[in-house]
Amino acid sequence: MLATCLRAAGLTLALGLFAGTVTAKTIEVKNSSVPLRVTTVAEGLSNPWSLAFLPDGRMLVTERSGTMRIVTAQGEKGPALSGLPDIVSRGQGGLLDVVLAPDFATSKRIYFSYSEPDPDNSKANSTAVAHAVLNGDKLENVTRIFSQQPKYESTAHFGSRLVWNSDGTLFVTLGDRYGAMQDAQTLDNHHGKVIRINADGSVPADNPYVNTAKALPEIWSIGHRNVQGAALHPTTGKLWTGEHGPQGGDELNIDEAGKNYGWPIITYGENYGGGKIGIGTEKDGMEQPVYKWVPSIATAGFIFYTGDKFPQWKGNLLMTSLRAATLARLTLDGDKVVDEERLLQKEVGERLRHIVQGPDGYIYLVSDESNGKIFRLEPAK
Repeated sequence: MLATCLRAAGLTLALGLFAGTVTAKTIEVKNSSVPLRVTTVAEGLSNPWSLAFLPDGRMLVTERSGTMRIVTAQGEKGPALSGLPDIVSRGQGGLLDVVLAPDFATSKRIYFSYSEPDPDNSKANSTAVAHAVLNGDKLENVTRIFSQQPKYESTAHFGSRLVWNSDGTLFVTLGDRYGAMQDAQTLDNHHGKVIRINADGSVPADNPYVNTAKALPEIWSIGHRNVQGAALHPTTGKLWTGEHGPQGGDELNIDEAGKNYGWPIITYGENYGGGKIGIGTEKDGMEQPVYKWVPSIATAGFIFYTGDKFPQWKGNLLMTSLRAATLARLTLDGDKVVDEERLLQKEVGERLRHIVQGPDGYIYLVSDESNGKIFRLEPAK
């Protein structure tokens, strides 16, 4: 009875009961520019990494442990989908991003990224991208279309956000693999790069380095550390990316063809525990970030909000973060960030991995926890 009364009053329930602590599924957030209601749609997911809405309103969810499953709008978790390739689920590696093909309504095809093992070296791996046909609880006709080269002995910095360009090409963000950070400045490897490929994995003829000797033709931009967020600007159509710095120096960039974003030559971060990296924060021929975070918040997925449920936030960039356990709302004036508001640190307090604008116009968040959750944000009435 007490719990019912508290829920009716719109308060967070956190009552210690004989069997443990029970927490209400809905939280009211008053101290924000827009009063919010945060509802836990689903929980019990194993470090979920990405979410993509299916046309019928169900959600396709990846778990870093190597599982993909469908979650209903009511939060019911379906069985693990069969048919996934071999995946290295260690450290930051595992099953990562997932997006629907632009023609999913007819093709039923999905695209996903994952940490791919090296058949000749059990310690080596790299980011790969595959597509498959979704058929009930099965993935069929699984086809790998990209494999980051060379493979490397590391369990960190896989990057891995997938973004469809307006021309039907696919952007794939990649990490520097942590121990190979100098590779981010050379064109003979995929480490620390953003790449652009066609839907079948072939190379677009207008990629910036297709006619450059000894350059890998998939490369779009270079000088990245670990890009785990990316989205197209709804007005300009340009690719924006969010990049993990080391100890400080997270970056938001406008990612353009043939540009060099500096890592590890220039950075606003420093080595873990202190110590300079590179030559400083600027160098001719290297791009400056649109926005940066010092100290780091560990940026992850982001969106440009275009819906009508939060009219005050229309055109804002909403960035999830891991270390700071916050949702950063950035107000833009053209290509400049003019204000930042941080949300949900106290009310949710979980590592936020990904964000999606749902077909209903509400905002959905995924928490990267062993008991990972899907949250829905709505304006509080």
